[in-house]
Amino acid sequence: MKNNHKILAVANQKGGVGKTTTSINLSAALAKKKKRVLLVDSDPQGNASSGVGVNRTKFARHLYHAYTGAFETNEIVIRTSVKNLDIIPANIDLVASEIEIISLDNREFRLKNILTQVTPNYDYIIIDCPPSLGLLTINALTASHSVLIPMQCEYFALEGLAQLVNTIRSVKRSFNDLLFIEGLVLTMFDKRNKLTHQVAHEIKQHFGNQLLKTAIPRNVRLSECPSHGQNIIDYDKNSTGAVAYRKLALEFLKNQKAK
Repeated sequence: MKNNHKILAVANQKGGVGKTTTSINLSAALAKKKKRVLLVDSDPQGNASSGVGVNRTKFARHLYHAYTGAFETNEIVIRTSVKNLDIIPANIDLVASEIEIISLDNREFRLKNILTQVTPNYDYIIIDCPPSLGLLTINALTASHSVLIPMQCEYFALEGLAQLVNTIRSVKRSFNDLLFIEGLVLTMFDKRNKLTHQVAHEIKQHFGNQLLKTAIPRNVRLSECPSHGQNIIDYDKNSTGAVAYRKLALEFLKNQKAK
């Protein structure tokens, strides 16, 4: 996709696969490449918000208020400490938005309409989806050009993936005919573990070139940095996690030029 303003959903209904970690650190790595990036926290747990240093008790306006129409989108965008990286934060109130919009017309297009107001301001908008296939995730997929799927290298990695792919196909058919899978990224990769390589091989067999070349290693520093409200590059730029996310950003940007 050669034009600007790309919207990417980071989605997997399985929890604990590195989805939020990938959303935060890919966003930060792109911002450090001088790309204008908006991170959208679409998970009521609000981990992407706290992971970039936004105190969940301090912001009065967040994604829930955009869903309900209480505020315009530009009124809920917050600058982070990372140059070129902004965020639309979220907290537990976002759960209520799913209930409140369920009876509305065009309920699947709410987030698309929310983001349309600010899309020209950014090169990339990255949406951190909740670990479910509910209305918040459907909205994210409807608003996005493509989907990045983080996958942990574990025994049950492929379990539930068919359901996610079917959901993506359903959204493509019903709401967003431009939607495609950007790629799958392996997370918590332990090259010393035999099972890791077996799972990676199995995923490669199923998805071929859709599996990105960059794998994210299991890394203690990656686990630590969210509690400090920092991305991995600012927290420890020489860690294997930081090196991997910089590499992922480069691979992602290279793929954009090819599309």
